[in-house]
Amino acid sequence: MARYIMPRPLIYIVVFSLLSACTTLNPDYEEPTVMMTAFRAVPAEGAMPGFEVGLRIINPNPTPLDLQGVVYSISLQGHELVKGVGKDYPQIEGYSEGNITLNASANLLRGIQFLAGMAKSPDKQLEYEFEAKLDVGGFLPSLRVSETGMFNLGNE
Repeated sequence: MARYIMPRPLIYIVVFSLLSACTTLNPDYEEPTVMMTAFRAVPAEGAMPGFEVGLRIINPNPTPLDLQGVVYSISLQGHELVKGVGKDYPQIEGYSEGNITLNASANLLRGIQFLAGMAKSPDKQLEYEFEAKLDVGGFLPSLRVSETGMFNLGNE
């Protein structure tokens, strides 16, 4: 019967990896809060309309939050009109908050489909959905944000 013996350096690497992973686990870790604070149109580059999305991130932990990147999408009336990514955001110190701005471009074809659907609909309310995944690096799980709501387009 063949017996496999794990090489000693491999054992050290596995044990060290497990110990270092355990040191990052903190039972007092509280998930940061992310809020959408702004959504506005900006001058377009070419045929694609542009938008700025403002996010406020609250870090309730003593350790800094090192935001590696963000993936996000914005849908109106079920049509995903804006999708984008961003990186190189400032670190948010422990027990503090910070603002970041996402720059996005609309999908022109989906925008045309959305406008065609709006022309057929007499609704004066517009449903929106904002979704984002924030990569905070290290062994911490990504933060996921989902916000939905309605814009009233009427004068009521």
